[in-house]
Amino acid sequence: MPSASSWPALGVEAWQGAGFGLYVHWPFCQSKCPYCDFNSHVVSEIDQAIWVDAFVLEIRRVGSELGPRPLSSIFFGGGTPSLMPEASVASVIEAAVEVFAPSNTLEITLEANPTSVEAGRFRGYRSAGVNRVSIGVQALRNEALRALGRLHSVADARNALDIAMRTFDRVSFDLIYARQNQNAADWESELSEALAIGTDHLSLYQLTIEPGTAFGDRFARGRLQGLPDDDLGADMYGVTQSLTGGADLPAYEISNHAVPGSECIHNLIYWRSGDYAGVGPGAHGRLTLAGRRYATEATRMPGSWLAAVASGGAGEKARRVVPDDEAFEERLMMGLRLVEGLDLATLPALDPERLSGLERDGWVSLEGGRIRVTDAGRPILNAILRELLA
Repeated sequence: MPSASSWPALGVEAWQGAGFGLYVHWPFCQSKCPYCDFNSHVVSEIDQAIWVDAFVLEIRRVGSELGPRPLSSIFFGGGTPSLMPEASVASVIEAAVEVFAPSNTLEITLEANPTSVEAGRFRGYRSAGVNRVSIGVQALRNEALRALGRLHSVADARNALDIAMRTFDRVSFDLIYARQNQNAADWESELSEALAIGTDHLSLYQLTIEPGTAFGDRFARGRLQGLPDDDLGADMYGVTQSLTGGADLPAYEISNHAVPGSECIHNLIYWRSGDYAGVGPGAHGRLTLAGRRYATEATRMPGSWLAAVASGGAGEKARRVVPDDEAFEERLMMGLRLVEGLDLATLPALDPERLSGLERDGWVSLEGGRIRVTDAGRPILNAILRELLA
C-alpha cells in the first residue's frame, strides 16, 4: 500500500465537495428480524419527550462544535423511525435546521415499515419537513415475508407504498433477493412487479447471513436450507441489472437504483467520503475538524446513551483520528461501489501493474482521470479491492 505521505489527506476540501449529512438513529422496533444486525431493540414503552429532548441536546452539542455547516441531508434510520410521532420528528428537524445551514435542496429521509404506515401520520411527517421515505418492504411474496420474520403482508406493503406515493414526491423501498428456495425466474417475476409500482428509487440487496443474528445462528447449525449458491446469486444479480436498466432505474451503486436525478443524497455522502454526524444509540459518524478526519461512535445501548445525554454529557464515545491509510482504504472501498467511480487525482498512486491488469481483464475502466468498476467487475468488487489493496 502507498505511504500516507504519497496521497492527499481527506481534508476540508474533500468534505465540502461530498457534502455533510446528519444521521438520526431511532433504536426501537416492533420485532427483531432474524437477518438484521442493526442496533434495534424491542421495548414495551417509550417516553417520547425524554428521547426527543436527548436528540435535540445531541444535535445542539454537535452543532456547537461544527458551526453552521451547510447541511445536505437528514436521515432518520433505525430501528423503525416511522414509530416516532410526527411531533417528535418535527422537533428533531427543527433543531437540525436551527444549528446547521440547510441547503435549498435539503433531503430529509425517514425509514418506515409497512405495518407502521398510516396516511395521517405520513401527512404529518410531510408537514414536519420529511420529503423522502424509504419503506422496508423486503419481499413481494407472503411466504418469503414470513420466512424473513416480517410482520406485514404483501397487501400491507402495497398499501403503504400507495400512501407514500400519494404523499411524497420521492419514495424508495427495499427488497431482499437470493432468499431461501428462490430461483432466477422467481426473482425476475417479483422484481418486474416491483418496478411496475413506479417509485423513483429501489434498494435491492442480496441476502447476507450475518454473525450474531438469528439467521447466523441457524446457518451455523446447518438449519438454514435452500440458500442459492454463488452461480445462482450471480444470475439473480444479472437479472437485477437487466430489468432495472430497462426500466430507467439503473444502478448508481452496487445495490441501489434510481431514476437519474433521484439518487439518495444522504447515501452519496457516505460513498463519496463526505462528513456526517451520527446521533442516537450506536450511531457512527465521520467528521473533519481542523483538517483531520475523525471517526465517531455513540454508546450502543439505548438506556446508557440516554443517561449519558440526560446527565449533561455526550452520547458519543471517545472519538479517534482516522489514520491516512485507513481513510484511503475507506475511500476506495466506498467510492468504487459507485458507478461514477473515483477521481484518481484524489487517491495515492495505485500500483500501475495491478491497475493495468485489472483494466486488461475488463474489471475496471481507467478513463477521464477516473477509476470505475465495470459492469462485469461489479459482482466481484471485493476481489478487485483485495487486488488494489494488496
